[in-house]
Amino acid sequence: MNKAKLFNWDDLPKEVVRDGVVRSGFRGKDVLMVMNWLQPGMAVNPHSHPCEQVVFIVSGRIRFNIDGEEIEAGPGSLIRIPPNVPHFGEPIGDEPVMNLDIFSPIRDDYRHLVDYQKNEFKNE
Repeated sequence: MNKAKLFNWDDLPKEVVRDGVVRSGFRGKDVLMVMNWLQPGMAVNPHSHPCEQVVFIVSGRIRFNIDGEEIEAGPGSLIRIPPNVPHFGEPIGDEPVMNLDIFSPIRDDYRHLVDYQKNEFKNE
C-alpha cells in the first residue's frame, strides 16, 4: 500500500501559460486538479476540451463565459463546465483570482503538469 504524501500548492512546479496566467497541477488516479493564478488584464483564451471541468473559486472575482452565457463568481463559487463546451474566464476588478479546476478524466494535454508524481502512478 502506498503511503500518503503531503503536498502544498505553493511548493509545486509552476507553469507560466502566458502573461498573467500561471498554473500548477496535482493528480489522483482518475482526476486532475489544476490551480490557476490569474491576473487582472490577462488575455482570455476561449477553448473547449473533451473532459468535464469543475471550477472552484478560491479567491478573487471572475467572469466566466460558458457557451455564450456569462456567470460572475467569487470565493466559494462552484461551476460545472460540461465536456466540449466553449468557455473562458477573466478576472473582474483589480484583485488576482485563484481558481481550482478539476478535470475528469485527466486531460492528456496537462499530464506534463504532474510529471513530478510519475513514480506514484508507474504501476497504473
